[in-house]
Amino acid sequence: MRIRATVAAVSGALALSALAVPAAHADEVEGDTKISNVVVNGGKPVVVTATGAKKVTVTFTATDDSGIDFAQAVLYHGASVAKSDSGAVANSSDGSAKCTKVNATTFNCTSTFTLKPMDNLINSVAGTWKVWAIAAAKDGDYVMKENAKSFKVQRLSKLTADAAPEPVKKGKTLTVTGKLTRANWESGKYAGYTAQSVKLQFRKKGSSTYTTLKTVKTDSKGNLKTTTKATVDGYYRYSFAGSSTTPAVNAAGDFVDVK
Repeated sequence: MRIRATVAAVSGALALSALAVPAAHADEVEGDTKISNVVVNGGKPVVVTATGAKKVTVTFTATDDSGIDFAQAVLYHGASVAKSDSGAVANSSDGSAKCTKVNATTFNCTSTFTLKPMDNLINSVAGTWKVWAIAAAKDGDYVMKENAKSFKVQRLSKLTADAAPEPVKKGKTLTVTGKLTRANWESGKYAGYTAQSVKLQFRKKGSSTYTTLKTVKTDSKGNLKTTTKATVDGYYRYSFAGSSTTPAVNAAGDFVDVK
């Protein structure tokens, strides 16, 4: 079967190199085979630390009036699976999805992948990734989708906050410092995230809600520093809304006793 040969070629090429995938049409379909309900990582962005491997599960439904013979998914970053850059990842097991029969025409399929810094992740591939997926039916029909689902792969972020002096007299100036860092997948460390807008927030003692006092930007090393007037006892923190490549993060609140 031609489509089986294509799948084998894709899997083999990915095992050798993310850049060696054979050319593929944007989408192909023959007959009534369909792929639907594609979900990556439970619908959440895939956030990867500086050094640890991250397992990613993709689930989808494949249907055909004759039943499904096999299915496969591939994760990639770039213009297409055939022109993927540093990121293109085949199923971490044997390349085929594991499909469970729901009824004569419908199968629920699962593929598991491993994303790891300096293996298939470098800093430039953080952001939007896509799922290439294929399902082949028992009667020879098939469907192949270049972009069955888009999702985010992000570099884990960390944020700190420290308000001083502690304690402080009412009406006096507090200096709040902190740092925003994110995983560097090439060095295996965390590096400052520069020129990012971060909110300074305050929560009054006894309250559960933070309010924003001002917005400041990180410097060339990810550092934060600003001042505010002390009014009542409470907690100060920095809050980062996130970006396409980096998830949102809140610093732990730093309590200040106002005398």
